[in-house]
Amino acid sequence: MTTTTLAVLVPLLPFLGSAAGLLLGRRAPGFVRPLAVLPTLAAAVLAVFVAARQGGGKTIEAATQLTPTGSVPIDLALHIDGFAALAAVLVGVVATCVQIYSTGYLRDDPRYPSYAALVSLFTSAMLLVVYSGDLMVLLVGWEIMGICSYFLVGHYWETPEARAASLKAFLVTKLGDVPFLIGLFALAADAGTFRIDGILGAVAGDGLDHPTLIALLLLAGVAGKSAQFPLHTWLPDAMAGPTPVSALIHAATMVAAGIYFVARLLPVFASSAAALTVLAVMAAITMVGSALAALAQDDIKRVLAYSTIGQLGYMAGALAVGDRGAAVFHLLSHGAFKALLFLAAGAVIHAAGTNSLSAMSRMSGLTRRIPDAYWTMTVALLALAALPPFAGFFSKEAVLVAAEHTALGDRTVAPAGAGWTVLVAGLLTALLTAAYAMRLWLLAFRGRGAEAPDHGRQPLAMTTVLWVLAVPSLGFGLSVTHLDDWFDGHALTPTVTTAVLGTGIAVAGALVTYAVWQRTRALAARTPLGAVAAHPGGDAGLVEAEAIASHAPAYGDIASAPDPADPGRVLLGPLHRHAATGFHLDAVYRTLFVRPVQAGASLVRFLDREVVDTYVRGAGTGTNWLGWLVRRAQTGNVQTYLSALLAGSVVLAIAAVVLANVAAGA
Repeated sequence: MTTTTLAVLVPLLPFLGSAAGLLLGRRAPGFVRPLAVLPTLAAAVLAVFVAARQGGGKTIEAATQLTPTGSVPIDLALHIDGFAALAAVLVGVVATCVQIYSTGYLRDDPRYPSYAALVSLFTSAMLLVVYSGDLMVLLVGWEIMGICSYFLVGHYWETPEARAASLKAFLVTKLGDVPFLIGLFALAADAGTFRIDGILGAVAGDGLDHPTLIALLLLAGVAGKSAQFPLHTWLPDAMAGPTPVSALIHAATMVAAGIYFVARLLPVFASSAAALTVLAVMAAITMVGSALAALAQDDIKRVLAYSTIGQLGYMAGALAVGDRGAAVFHLLSHGAFKALLFLAAGAVIHAAGTNSLSAMSRMSGLTRRIPDAYWTMTVALLALAALPPFAGFFSKEAVLVAAEHTALGDRTVAPAGAGWTVLVAGLLTALLTAAYAMRLWLLAFRGRGAEAPDHGRQPLAMTTVLWVLAVPSLGFGLSVTHLDDWFDGHALTPTVTTAVLGTGIAVAGALVTYAVWQRTRALAARTPLGAVAAHPGGDAGLVEAEAIASHAPAYGDIASAPDPADPGRVLLGPLHRHAATGFHLDAVYRTLFVRPVQAGASLVRFLDREVVDTYVRGAGTGTNWLGWLVRRAQTGNVQTYLSALLAGSVVLAIAAVVLANVAAGA
């Protein structure tokens, strides 16, 4: 079987599994789990074969015209280079782990068939984005992911949090997709093709007529899809969906799509120094702001959500300094340990009966109840904190090295100012990342108080997946010396300067957080606090839905808790209340956009009801009155009819005489 055929099957198999799952979900429920897991697993295996055959060498390309358009043609095309080959492996492996994990996590969920089918469709759409060689076909996968995220985030639609989060995710990402679509058409108009190889050839040749405008339009869509400032606010709220969905979105699909898109078309963005500068500033604000917000969150999943935003900021920063190898390397590394973090968090929420770190800090025995989640989450947090030899250390250092080279003028793809911006923000984010990673670990696993509720042992499908993902979280970075050919042929190994500086800063952040926690932990025993939605015997999905629904009523806020024993509150000081709300960006957007739109909608409703409907009702009322008059005339009395006929004849005769006299006088 040719490599092209194998590549076509990679996105096709999950799509077929999704269609079959939707058709057979109610008629043959016994087939639902195999149809969810096996096609995705087969796609992952085939993606590995495609990557092995591609081998980091020459790009694999194939195309056939999808439809004539009369102007710029649309082709069903493949474009598989080293980046695409490795990204497809990541998507396949993470999606398979999510599907296997979900069989245990949502084992009693009545909506599991539709959930599993949507996850398969989500996976297929991302694989289409990864392998596509035509931007219009890529856009199909891009938009399918958007609608899948709407349904999956709103899986617990009984809760108002899930309904609001799904709608917010859909609208905010669509807000970025509008300029993104305009940018795609402008790019095709300048390059004369939607094909990626043709666009890259046009950039390398005559160049584009409007590179800055095109790049900025495309960046708007990337900011929405990859949750970058200022369109990042949907991602923390999307934690209202099931934890496996969060793992899939954050690790390998939706938010990764924007970063991957920029990496694919980096020469387009690199042709505009202004666009790279904007991207660098956007990445810097995203990194630092999200890390501060993560340090103030009480919901364990919201901590990880803001963490994802910050790590995507690292990737965007690498792209801003013109190094897509470092960006994709961190994308792959982050995909492994972030999927592990979310899936382990699902096990923690199930065992604790709550998503509140403050409540967990007043429990004991979690580490004994869930040893698999404890050890694997520890590995993933060490990778997140970028400590050697874990995967996150090598990939984060690759980003910092790229920024350093640009700042010092060793690389001239991007302005030196962009390099300094990314480097300084990256180092500060490294400090904050280690701090909130340590805080999460201490509050979740080093609590004191009542014994955690007993939900029994975690299903084997959940714990096995955690150990599978722990392997790349620990060891993927060690392969950095063997991946040069896959990443444009340049080395991604750390330098001594950034390695020592970055690691030292991370260790300092962790130690300071630990010291503060030692001082504040005594307050936890004296301050009763916590909302535990324990549901013994329930599956993990049910416990999570109850935990999400109980957080805001207990603490008055979905994100934070009034816990004086929280080390994050001490570390942030007066900044804490602002960071807990995401620096009030949602309030700003409500004031600038939501309320004016609602006011406009109210005005339109008033005009429709009081003006337009008045004319409509008036027309109906007039017709009714006319009908009443006609009905009154229909008496059935012959004498009345003859009298009316005679009166009418007299009136007509008089009118005729008058008109004749007038005409004679004229």
